[in-house]
Amino acid sequence: MKRFKNDLLLVLVLLFTTACAHTNSGPMTTSNLDRIAQSGVLRVGTAANMPPLNMLDKAGVPMGLDVDLASYMARAMGVELSLVIRPFSELLPALEAGEVDMVISGMTITPERNMKVAFAGPYHISGKALLTKFKSLVTSEDTSKLNSEAFAFTALESSTSADLVEAMMPKARLVTAKDYNEAVDMVLSNKVDALVADYHVCVLSLLRHPNEGLVSLITPFTYEPLGIAMPPGDAQMINWTTNFLNTMRESDELIRLKIKWIEDPSWLSDLK
Repeated sequence: MKRFKNDLLLVLVLLFTTACAHTNSGPMTTSNLDRIAQSGVLRVGTAANMPPLNMLDKAGVPMGLDVDLASYMARAMGVELSLVIRPFSELLPALEAGEVDMVISGMTITPERNMKVAFAGPYHISGKALLTKFKSLVTSEDTSKLNSEAFAFTALESSTSADLVEAMMPKARLVTAKDYNEAVDMVLSNKVDALVADYHVCVLSLLRHPNEGLVSLITPFTYEPLGIAMPPGDAQMINWTTNFLNTMRESDELIRLKIKWIEDPSWLSDLK
């Protein structure tokens, strides 16, 4: 019965979103949806190194919440999914250059980014947290104490976490990292005092390194709405993606994906 219910919900998602793709509520314009349908391929940019949202399994195959979401979208469009893996800092340039159709990679919707690209969502709400070996950093209620020349923080390159450190802790030293594995290694090897990252990244790091003395400020101290980035000016594609996310949300399928990847750590054994 449970399998039948899940299959039924997926069918409803596919029927609804496919209908939205063929709805014309205004003047005829060329949409990226037309090109995607003609090519038979949806190209989605992702970093593939931001667990549990996107990462590689032991066989080097992408997995995670973002990957599942992209797969659902491709199926709803009736096309194949092509994941284009790039460093996080290169994802929006790839979108602007037309090398990908959209970006799904734990990307926070910010006014600055939204000036250049369009966003649908959010599909998940996150927030910043600290990962460190020093309990004093996560037990202090006064975050202004983190703004000190005595501290060094790491954050993902070109991320809102790096922006947060520069804005809230300008006196501290910021060491950017290409991916979270590199960033966590900096904390473990005492090269920096703490990692600033989305809270689920910090929680995952605690699970992956249970005997390394890591602690985290679990309560997020910023609001981070994650969205799907697309080329600007394509009203039909933005509308389709928004309707898709709404249907995923209303059918509880999006909640199931979050439970699978964020609350259930059973997939850790498959992580590369």
